[in-house]
Amino acid sequence: MRFSDGLKDLNGAATREILKLTQRPEVISFAGGMPSADCMPCETVGEIAAEILSSRAPYVLQYGRTEGCAELNAELVGYLCGLGLDASERTVQVVSGGQQGLDLMCKAFVNAGDTVLVENPTYLVFLQIAKTYGANIVGVESGDEGLDANDLERKLKRYSPKLLYIVPTFSNPTGRTYSAQNRKEIVELCAKYDTVIIEDDPYGKLRYSGGEVPTVKSFDKTGNAVYVTSFSKTVAPGLRVAAVHGDERIVRKVSIGKQGADVQNPALTQLIIAEYLRRGCFYPNLERSISVYRKRRDAMLDAIARYMPSEADYTRPDGGLFVWMTLPERIDCKSLLPRAIEQNVAYINGDEFFSDGSGRNTLRLNFSNADEQKIDKGIKILSEIFKKAITEAAK
Repeated sequence: MRFSDGLKDLNGAATREILKLTQRPEVISFAGGMPSADCMPCETVGEIAAEILSSRAPYVLQYGRTEGCAELNAELVGYLCGLGLDASERTVQVVSGGQQGLDLMCKAFVNAGDTVLVENPTYLVFLQIAKTYGANIVGVESGDEGLDANDLERKLKRYSPKLLYIVPTFSNPTGRTYSAQNRKEIVELCAKYDTVIIEDDPYGKLRYSGGEVPTVKSFDKTGNAVYVTSFSKTVAPGLRVAAVHGDERIVRKVSIGKQGADVQNPALTQLIIAEYLRRGCFYPNLERSISVYRKRRDAMLDAIARYMPSEADYTRPDGGLFVWMTLPERIDCKSLLPRAIEQNVAYINGDEFFSDGSGRNTLRLNFSNADEQKIDKGIKILSEIFKKAITEAAK
């Protein structure tokens, strides 16, 4: 088969492949990034959907605007303005999940061979998306405060990249949050070198501790930052409702790209989110979700502190869904994964999140989709596997 250059050497995303192995009820999965079923407003969404279908069936079953339903766009403008962003209906494009927003941004900007900068490590699916467009993906070093500004400027100078992709709030995979100062520096440097920033923010509302930090986009004075947000983690991923907010010229190109991809989001799911926001359901359910996830985050951090070997370093996120762990350099987390799965525990090996395939001694742990008892049990099992591997490597 003569597959395209963009896809011929790509395998499925690691999360999707591992999730196939973890559908058995006895498996404790720290692998995905799924919201808990306990936090999804199933009854409310069902009631809203039934009302919409009973009163507006011809509308929701017909073609609609690529830009998004007028009702949803109006609600999104209010939602974004509440984040301190200068949004209008002309600066908002509805997309099918945050990942489509990332894909359409690459579609709008990236030619084969163009350089795209990413945090090292970064969201593994963005690496996959950028590769399909033939991008040269270069990692920027990062730490607890965010991107290394000196390394960022060196790479902006050297590569003249089209895009910088970041998840600055409760990062996937590390759970870290960039400081306000770091965000300001990033915006100023990218404006100086004419690089567009993609700020991916699917988790920003899921804060369990610490103070709020302004979005990267809020520091943007030149129109070179684009904000992508989603309701997948805060309402329900199956609705596939997300938004791209940015300069009108960029949003217009994203809209044109969407026309050729899927024409529009389904009107039914758009109206469900619009009505969910209009009725004031969003924030009460968000608070309930935060209460659940805070307990699970704390359970994971407590279990790691109790069971994991002293050589294991790990992040302590203020929000989001993930803890990032680093083991001694001689440990290969990918090779240890089958041992974990044999004992009915799953995680994502960290090399999947690095543009150069490094980070083999790292792993990502998700705490949102297992209760406190399973988290304790799963971390204890992993700790024994890692302790044994560290002992074996020392021989």
